[in-house]
Amino acid sequence: MTLSIAHLGPPGTYAEQATIIYVKWLTQNTGMETVLRPYPSIAQSLKAVAQGETQLAVVPVENSIEGSVTMTMDTLWQIDSLRIKSALVMPIAHALISCATSLDRIKTVYSHPQGLAQCQNWLGEFLPTVQLIPSNSTTEALQTLQHDLTTAAIASARAAQIYNLPILANNINDYPENCTRFWVISQTASDIIQHFPVQNPSHTSIAFSVPANVPGALMKPLQVFAQLGINLSRIESRPTKRSLGEYLFFIDLEAAVDTPKMQSALGEINAYTEVLKIFGSYSLVPISTQEL
Repeated sequence: MTLSIAHLGPPGTYAEQATIIYVKWLTQNTGMETVLRPYPSIAQSLKAVAQGETQLAVVPVENSIEGSVTMTMDTLWQIDSLRIKSALVMPIAHALISCATSLDRIKTVYSHPQGLAQCQNWLGEFLPTVQLIPSNSTTEALQTLQHDLTTAAIASARAAQIYNLPILANNINDYPENCTRFWVISQTASDIIQHFPVQNPSHTSIAFSVPANVPGALMKPLQVFAQLGINLSRIESRPTKRSLGEYLFFIDLEAAVDTPKMQSALGEINAYTEVLKIFGSYSLVPISTQEL
């Protein structure tokens, strides 16, 4: 069986690199053959899984500097058939890539909004007057750099090597410990689940909306987890997009969904939530430094 895996393209993105690392781990544990399929956006990568175009998608969900990747969270909420299979955390090191002869010749810098935000202090110090233009991915603009010597892009050193482009500055992210967490997503009813290696899930991700914006609406479900001794590793709010002041709450919990205390907790919080979605239980795929 050949497994097709969607990721944010074009080639050279961090999402592709995370997918390659995941494929190595999957191949070692299952021997499955894989094919990578790049998509123009994170949402399209996830929709490819939902529509059966691919069996998996590897998508970024959270960065240590800029926080959550809202496109991933919103799409996961909107599409009921998607589930998290695994997670991996990958160090991120940004480079400034350009065919310009020096920094003072650069007028425009392109990158994914997360890439621009993760380097904003460096850009403010060394390129304070340039125009910053968000793109769909860190590599989208790389193919045009040779045609305009006043442009640059923020991407990985690996991407510069793939496109045979010069690097003007390395490790320009504002914090050296910059890393991004990725989720591996499948369909609920996918028949590939039986082929996955057996893991002991350590985390569960859920999201819920509350019936009304009243005092204690969020506290009550959180209190359930506290009383049962379930630790929260992340909590994030997102607008429902229905009305100003209405929010969804995304939570990562340090327990598997099939444990008695999690079953008890989820049963209890049903009484306090309007819509409750369980995205799945999963474990962390190990990454060695040799893979980076």
